[in-house]
Amino acid sequence: MGRRRREGGIGVLAAMPWPVGLIAGIMGYIAVRHGVVWWMTHHGGLLASGFKQHDGSTLAPLAWLVLAVCWLGALMSFFRSRQRRKLLDTRTDLESLSQGGWRQFELLVGEAFRRQGYAVEETGLGGADGGIDLILRKDGRRTLVQCKQWKRQQVGVSVVREMAGLLAHHQAHAVKIVCIGSYTKDAERFAQGKPIELMGGEQLLEMIRAVQREAAPAPIPQQARIEPVLLPIEVAPAPVAPTACPRCGSALVQRSNRRTGEAFLGCSQFPRCRGTA
Repeated sequence: MGRRRREGGIGVLAAMPWPVGLIAGIMGYIAVRHGVVWWMTHHGGLLASGFKQHDGSTLAPLAWLVLAVCWLGALMSFFRSRQRRKLLDTRTDLESLSQGGWRQFELLVGEAFRRQGYAVEETGLGGADGGIDLILRKDGRRTLVQCKQWKRQQVGVSVVREMAGLLAHHQAHAVKIVCIGSYTKDAERFAQGKPIELMGGEQLLEMIRAVQREAAPAPIPQQARIEPVLLPIEVAPAPVAPTACPRCGSALVQRSNRRTGEAFLGCSQFPRCRGTA
């Protein structure tokens, strides 16, 4: 990795979560537009009368400039966060981890740790500036991270010794060295018993898959469809009208009661047989 250029104010804001830039812009605008005026008018001086006359309108362009710079940094931070999320979500195997340059690899590693709850600072101190690519903060602990996008070349003991020196120099709590490949036996022996974690490609891939699973939306359980059960309806058989006289066995004919007019079946041999049904 080559030496990286130092980032200005917008770059610093872009490295922070984008809501920080939004809030900083509003607070900066209020501080410049109203805070400076208040301070000048309460502390007197040659400029106090001028500020009172113009009611702070002289500082309005500067206040808007502060707001614009902060919001531009927030916008850059928002798009960077989207880029990091997309970068991590598309990595599924060791081959995909090696795609892109070293800068993308650092963003990928940083996003993986960020999803584990770390506050991640992309330091810009890699290469000749000291070998620190990321600084992780969590639970009051500070961890230095160096990223090596080496697929075939093993990470040797010299890299581990360098990070051990930086651990003591920066008074950090631990060191993590992340690569796609593996480490030499000497490097592994040197790291034993020290707060130095050597993370190879398989470990990195497992960490990425774990945070991908956590970020994936849980499947919505589908309610079991209850099919209606149609029960057979028992229909009572219709009563069958008798066709023969119960007394003599002759045929029945329809008759009517003279007094009530009600219809009934009577024997056809009436009046000899007075059978009815």
